[in-house]
Amino acid sequence: MTSQVVVLGSGYAGAGAVTRFEEVADGSAELTWISEHDYHLVLHEAHRVVRDTSVASKISIPVDEIKSPETTFRQDRVTGVDVDEREVHLEDGEPVPYDYLLVALGSRTAFYGIEGLKEHSHTLKSLDDAREIHSDVADAAADATRTDPAQVVVGGAGLSGIQSAGEIAEYRDEHRAPIDVTLVEGLDEVFPGNDPELQGALRKRLEAAGVDIMCGEFVSKVDEDTIYVGGSEEEDPTELDYDVFLWTGGITGQDELADAAVDKDDRSNRVYADRDFRTSDERVFAIGDSALIEQGPEEFAPPTAQAAWQAAEVAGENLFRADKGQSLRTWTYDDKGTLVSVGDEAVAHGVDPLPINTFGGVGAKLLKKAVAARWIADVSSVGRAIDAWSDM
Repeated sequence: MTSQVVVLGSGYAGAGAVTRFEEVADGSAELTWISEHDYHLVLHEAHRVVRDTSVASKISIPVDEIKSPETTFRQDRVTGVDVDEREVHLEDGEPVPYDYLLVALGSRTAFYGIEGLKEHSHTLKSLDDAREIHSDVADAAADATRTDPAQVVVGGAGLSGIQSAGEIAEYRDEHRAPIDVTLVEGLDEVFPGNDPELQGALRKRLEAAGVDIMCGEFVSKVDEDTIYVGGSEEEDPTELDYDVFLWTGGITGQDELADAAVDKDDRSNRVYADRDFRTSDERVFAIGDSALIEQGPEEFAPPTAQAAWQAAEVAGENLFRADKGQSLRTWTYDDKGTLVSVGDEAVAHGVDPLPINTFGGVGAKLLKKAVAARWIADVSSVGRAIDAWSDM
């Protein structure tokens, strides 16, 4: 009987693993690809849609452009994984059996139990999210005046927060819209945990774009009109009125995996995986933001697009190797540098083998475009990558 290999998710990890599995497959296994969406979203460019919704078609790639005709695609939402019965449960369809399973469902936004945060904020995890943020920013600007500008607040100054704030500032400038943009970060600096030189370069460009930055106090509560930042028994919180609030403050695992009988982190619900992507169940592999992939004692690969791209190459091959009874390859994350956009500007840092550690300007912009274009070309076509170039 032909083996059944199943991949869950159409993000970087899922799309990349499907592509690699197809490259090495010899026809001895049938591949089924399951995702809620019938397209792959180039998520690290989704902030572009917040400024201009026409970009959506450039950064969403239909799965039929990615997979081979031999791969079966099921568009449905995963509701659970039964490792005893080796079945994936779906919202609308019949359970899908598997011999080997790759979980690449990505992550959802973490709200940390902060009162009102989930109910009153936008997140940026899909095209629909980006379009909704665009619409609400445009509506708020239309109702605002120069003396009473719309207040748009972005919570979290990581990669997504910085890039989103930059796009909203560009939207304001392009449309001469009365908008104030504020970026709020609980830790002491933008892009926390990264090189101070990179942090300084990003702060400089955010401030030049007219983004107000508040660091050092965490969001403590949100209601329909106000964001409360900081505060203690001795000190009242800072109150920020807002019209649009985008929260990008962290990630956690998907609810779909809550009952799956594989070892997971109790706090984040992300699945533990070895360096060959195997979980505590030898027939279940995990990759991307769904997983905590071991890189050493108490060390895990970062939840970034770059890490998912790299890992997918090995994970897709390991699905084939596992089915054939072959030894599995291990993977070690290789940080190839950081590229961050702030509107039409960009900053590059630690890009090997370039001799300059941190730089901006045309060089950084072209590098960031090239990385996105290369990914699109790898999973789709050079033509689609060229078409998307000007919008990234």
